[in-house]
Amino acid sequence: MLILKVAALRPIHGYAIVQRLQQISKEALQIRQGSLYPALYRLENRGWLTSAWKTTESGREAKYYTLTKAGRRQLDSETAGWKRLCEAVSLVLETGE
Repeated sequence: MLILKVAALRPIHGYAIVQRLQQISKEALQIRQGSLYPALYRLENRGWLTSAWKTTESGREAKYYTLTKAGRRQLDSETAGWKRLCEAVSLVLETGE
C-alpha cells in the first residue's frame, strides 16, 4: 500500500521510494532495498505499476515506476481497508474495561 501511495504522487525510481517513505514517516519506516525490489516486481506483475527506464537528475539510468489505473483502484481499496482496521483497533483500545 505504501509503495503504491508513493508511486501515485509521481513517477519514481526504487531508491527514491525508500528515501520518500523514510522522509514522510520521519525515519520510522526503514525499507531495505532487498525487500523493496521484489515488492516492486510483484506490483508490476499484478498490473498495479508500470515501469520505464529514464535518466535521473544525477545522470544515471534508473527504472521509474508509475501507478496504473488498476493500481489506483488497489490503493483505494487497501487504504479503505486500513482505515477500517485502524478504527476497529481504536474501538478495542478505547474500551473502558
